[in-house]
Amino acid sequence: MDSAALLDLLGNENRRRILRLLARKPCYVTEISEYLGVSPKAVIDHLRKLEDAGLVESHMDERRRKYFHISRNLRLEVNVSPYEFGAKSAYPASRSFDITAWRHLTVDVSLEENGHDPGELASELKELHDLENELSMAQRWVQGRITETVEDLTDAVDGDADGDGRLHADVLVTLADGKQDTTELSEAVDAPPTVVEESLVALAEQGIVDRDEDGWYLREE
Repeated sequence: MDSAALLDLLGNENRRRILRLLARKPCYVTEISEYLGVSPKAVIDHLRKLEDAGLVESHMDERRRKYFHISRNLRLEVNVSPYEFGAKSAYPASRSFDITAWRHLTVDVSLEENGHDPGELASELKELHDLENELSMAQRWVQGRITETVEDLTDAVDGDADGDGRLHADVLVTLADGKQDTTELSEAVDAPPTVVEESLVALAEQGIVDRDEDGWYLREE
């Protein structure tokens, strides 16, 4: 999608809020409407624009409710400086992209200042532009790997298609930092304590987490 059109699309706060919500779990129109505090008609209009842009898709559950979810992984970069303004969007590198074999990825921070010699300064600027391009590709690779790993983790904890798996994954990622109680986890994953407690119980039944007097923690293999 054209970067300018994407910026226009994401310039609307409610569309950004919809995407933040859908990044947590698939939702149907009524859920989104209650979350945003706007009418279902307005939500449908926002969803239509996001669908037309290819950012959002929908599916029906067994009760014939139409759920919306984010359909693609996209990175948008905006650069604003006294010498440059630009935006570019890119899809993350595919699973087949092997960054370990990319011999050109070298983060060299040992560049020395070259005084005021125009030739040396031009060479330094060229090296910095090359490094900027390399880092952009590395960010695309990381973005793609994050998405794949979240999907794998969601599948591994037996979550359903309506969002439990993603919540389980968020809880586990938070617990990877150390023991936490339900209240702390609730604040970290932005979900009600009762919902987080249900997730923890489900994960405990799978033998993935456990708790003691200090809080919940990941079980070691």
